[in-house]
Amino acid sequence: MSKSAREWKLEYAIPPGLVLQEHLQARGYSQAEFARRCGRSPKLISEILAGKAPLEAKTALQFEKVLGLKAHVWMGIESQYRLFLIQEEEDKGMAAEMEWVKDFPIPELVKRECFSRPESDADRIARLLAFFRVASVDVWKTQYSKIKVDFRHSPSFRSEEKVIITWLRLGEIEAEQQNCVDYNRSQFRKAVQSIRNLTREPIDIALKQAEKLCNEAGVALALVRPLKKMALSGAAWWLSPRKAIIQLTARHKTDDHLWFSFFHEAAHILLHSKKCIFIEKNKKSAPDSEQESEANQWASNLLIPETAWKQIAQISSPSENVVREFAKEQGIAPGIVVGRLQHEKVIPWRSPLNSLKVHIVARG
Repeated sequence: MSKSAREWKLEYAIPPGLVLQEHLQARGYSQAEFARRCGRSPKLISEILAGKAPLEAKTALQFEKVLGLKAHVWMGIESQYRLFLIQEEEDKGMAAEMEWVKDFPIPELVKRECFSRPESDADRIARLLAFFRVASVDVWKTQYSKIKVDFRHSPSFRSEEKVIITWLRLGEIEAEQQNCVDYNRSQFRKAVQSIRNLTREPIDIALKQAEKLCNEAGVALALVRPLKKMALSGAAWWLSPRKAIIQLTARHKTDDHLWFSFFHEAAHILLHSKKCIFIEKNKKSAPDSEQESEANQWASNLLIPETAWKQIAQISSPSENVVREFAKEQGIAPGIVVGRLQHEKVIPWRSPLNSLKVHIVARG
């Protein structure tokens, strides 16, 4: 509870039933006799004494005539007591909501200008709910906490669920701004083939054109840099049955990782269920599921067909010229070839051929 909230919060309130009980005892009235004098039912008087029924204005006037205590005093006691009960209930709810809030990367959202710095605990909750476009914490839990996610974690970091969901929301916001047609699977297959050829273009130009081609097939392409405490490369999911999202972090900051992540996520869109959210992990952290293995194989074969791969993989130490020529023949960026050679352990991760990779920085 913030300081401003504590300044007006009632610390305690007297139930109207307790005041009524004292007056009845002072006059020697039984509940039944008092009910007769007021012209009300014994049940109502019993419920007021127990705090189960509220004291209404008409009843307060009757109490004034029988007991002599002014109606506005009765109503003031009733009003304060009901306000106190509501505040207690809100305090309980606030405690639960603050537990919900604490794992969200609020400082990063402020830094990214998603909203201004919250001024209080209640403001922190309100701004987060507005960010997710939900009316309450319960609605958020229904909409976001039960999503079926294929978490793909790095072995070095454990990505927190709320941080991942926040990152997905950032991608959702960007996707909402992209004007996509209804999803067309055949059109998206063609787009993916065209994007493969774009990998040789300057990265900014290629990504802009890739976004356009995806949008024309009903897929949003969002490049959103990772949040702290998450080590993910990308995700594939559906904003609606008619609009898919491929979301990338570019956390490795090289074109080979970026493009492989794109084609891996594209495979999920083309091959797998619309009900799942697929999030890319490092393979060393856990065995790949059947769907992840299928997406990996699909992306690998699309970028470098198996027959062509066997040709360059048999060269123990390919030179820069060999890699460049091979990449040109395949119509892909040379950095992609270098990345595949390293992944398959044909060459070491620390290699002079890393100079063929293009370094990139994610936006958003």
